[in-house]
Amino acid sequence: MSTENRWLLPDGIDELLPERASAVEALRRRLLDICGHWGYRYVIPPLVEFTDSLLVGLGADLDVLTCQFADRMSGRMLGVRADITPQVARIDAHSLGEPGVTRLCYAGSTLHSTPLSVTGGRSPIQLGAEVFGCESIDADIEVISLLLTLLQELGEGRQITFDLGHVGIFEAVFKSLSLPSDEAVAIFDAMQRKSAPDLDLVLSRLPAEPRGLIRQMFGLHGSVAVMSQARELLADMPSAVNALDELQSVVDTIARRFDGVDIYIDLTELRGFRYHTGLVFAAYLEGAGVAVAKGGRYDNVGRVYGRARPATGFACDLKALAGAFMPAVSEVGAVAAPIDADPELDSAIAQLRASGRQVIAMLDQSVDPQCTEVLVNRGQGWVVQSLADSESS
Repeated sequence: MSTENRWLLPDGIDELLPERASAVEALRRRLLDICGHWGYRYVIPPLVEFTDSLLVGLGADLDVLTCQFADRMSGRMLGVRADITPQVARIDAHSLGEPGVTRLCYAGSTLHSTPLSVTGGRSPIQLGAEVFGCESIDADIEVISLLLTLLQELGEGRQITFDLGHVGIFEAVFKSLSLPSDEAVAIFDAMQRKSAPDLDLVLSRLPAEPRGLIRQMFGLHGSVAVMSQARELLADMPSAVNALDELQSVVDTIARRFDGVDIYIDLTELRGFRYHTGLVFAAYLEGAGVAVAKGGRYDNVGRVYGRARPATGFACDLKALAGAFMPAVSEVGAVAAPIDADPELDSAIAQLRASGRQVIAMLDQSVDPQCTEVLVNRGQGWVVQSLADSESS
């Protein structure tokens, strides 16, 4: 690499300059505080772990996303986390091992070997909240309510679209059809990519009855009215009906607690199918082209760590959220402080900082652009004065 381009970063890797970094950090603090008010305890998992712990039991998708390298100390393979959720599941199952319900939240950097979308980066800052130890739909409703509370408090009236699905419906349909595994995989792949031509190609090899059912299922997305259509289509599949009942509970709760949330039902949503085991969801904001948060149920991931537990939660990218929300700009500027050995000046600076004011020393006698006021000595002590008044006097 030549000296002219040593500043270049790898594709998909970015850095946060002061203004954006401040916005991301302010969001992190605010969201974690709200999670804490709901009873979620903060944990900080490690940036790297052994891959046989980080990836075991989670499917090939996460394996492909994870950057891996050899540990010089142990000789074993290490992985830089691409998703913090499995780490939190390990903490619940092994490090804490608590009985009953456990609520945990977290925030930290992750690294992806490739971007998840055309516009996405490879180094999201992930924040999330998880509930372990409760298999009831009430736990799913709690994490969804927490997520929507966060978004409404930050969004200042912006339209939220909430996408709901349930992988249990796909499982129920395919179990009832008893399709060959290769055909089931091909159908799953086409439905996951929402590719009607590819789905039609696979279905052309199937008998008429399963072909018709899957085609009808492929169209089960839209407003909450889709739920009624699904009940008629899947009435003879008890597990699918149970999944629909869970979805209805969530829909009813959102309608009761949150005004202005547009609910979109997608009963063929298979994102994270190999990871999730039940309800799945994603939140979209008006003006943002991609989901700002995703989540769902992922029971028994903790089994690989010695303790299977029901689990549900959500995660969001703080960088994406900071881009979606305009951070509030403080109307109070910083205070410039001259360089002086006066103990009274040191005391005045300390008091201002303790009260929450930003005080910036005038190195080389220059005033930082963030400053709108300055400390001046008027003979009876140091006082804060506007820069304009100071310059005119």
